[in-house]
Amino acid sequence: MSEDDAPLIYLMAGEASGDVLGAGLMRSLKTMTGGRVRFAGLGGDAMTAEGLESLFPISEMAVMGIVEILPKAPKLLRRVRETVEDAWQRQPAAVVSIDSKAFTMRVQKRLHKLRAAVGGQGPKLIHWVPPTVWAWRPGRAKSIARHLDHLLTLFPFEPPYFEAHGLETTFVGHPAVGQPAGNGAAFRGRFRLPKGAPVLGVLPGSRPGEVKSLLPVFREVVGRLAGRYQPLQVVIPTVPLVADAILEETKDWRAPVTVVQDPRYKYDAFAACTVALAASGTVTLELTLAGVPTVVAYRVNAVSAAIARRLIDPDAIVLTNKLLGRRVVPQFIQEDCTADRLTVAVERLFDDPRARAEQGAASEAVRGLLKADDENPSDRAARTVLRVAG
Repeated sequence: MSEDDAPLIYLMAGEASGDVLGAGLMRSLKTMTGGRVRFAGLGGDAMTAEGLESLFPISEMAVMGIVEILPKAPKLLRRVRETVEDAWQRQPAAVVSIDSKAFTMRVQKRLHKLRAAVGGQGPKLIHWVPPTVWAWRPGRAKSIARHLDHLLTLFPFEPPYFEAHGLETTFVGHPAVGQPAGNGAAFRGRFRLPKGAPVLGVLPGSRPGEVKSLLPVFREVVGRLAGRYQPLQVVIPTVPLVADAILEETKDWRAPVTVVQDPRYKYDAFAACTVALAASGTVTLELTLAGVPTVVAYRVNAVSAAIARRLIDPDAIVLTNKLLGRRVVPQFIQEDCTADRLTVAVERLFDDPRARAEQGAASEAVRGLLKADDENPSDRAARTVLRVAG
């Protein structure tokens, strides 16, 4: 088989977490096909390292909130059109979109319409990481089912929502279960953190809007903690998209700050943390699996929050809590996201061994819930993509 005859898989990932999933999928597809596979589409640094040439920078899609997306809507819609044209012209065996629903589902719907116009001939349409219909607007499951051939999910409770509308769905497991155990001592030595110093992990999100919203309140929290826990060290594992903003914002914090962009040190950084203060998102699940006692915070534009409050199940905001069916990880959302409340919650985790132990016990329970037949999630996803693509 020549290179041009190898099946083409068109991939779309719009943010850092999706980029990591996409890179893992690419590696598994290459392994399973003996390298006889081609890629096109959209991705970030991780997918680029696996051989993808992105149609345009995915940083253009890194937006959050209902109001925040409006100023970028014209450009996003233009990029949707460009992506649809590129994918349809290439006629891949499958189009696999990953998260970033505001963008990727628009592309998938238009591709479905084009395919229907030619009698159903065209690429198979697959999506990985569906909208959180279990947290808000469950009616979206029906709409999504009309435009896809297959869905891949991270969580075991998701398939029934979509299968009820006839969409074939596969729980592939969550890649976080395979995250390596970090070496905290090595991290402390590499980055010259004082021996025995308390370490606060600060994780303000991977999107510019999240960082802009959360870092000011996190700054206040750190300022209060620095006077009590000496010599307090702050470690911020982050991604290149927001690293410059974080470096600028934290340069005069009251505690020393170590900003880590290199993904090789991410889990070592987690292992070095005594406690973490994190934005709601996938990272909270990673911190649970790493056994790091965590406090979760989140807030968005007031108008976005007012709309979301009517639609979102507050018990589904923190993934660890959703999986376990109880609030193990303290969460402070919107008006509750204040320096006063966050400081008290973080201090409790620093001071109370029982509070830390409760979160530690959640780690193995969550790990068990996120496995799918003990198969690597990227391999299971790749196997499913190849099957659906034929």
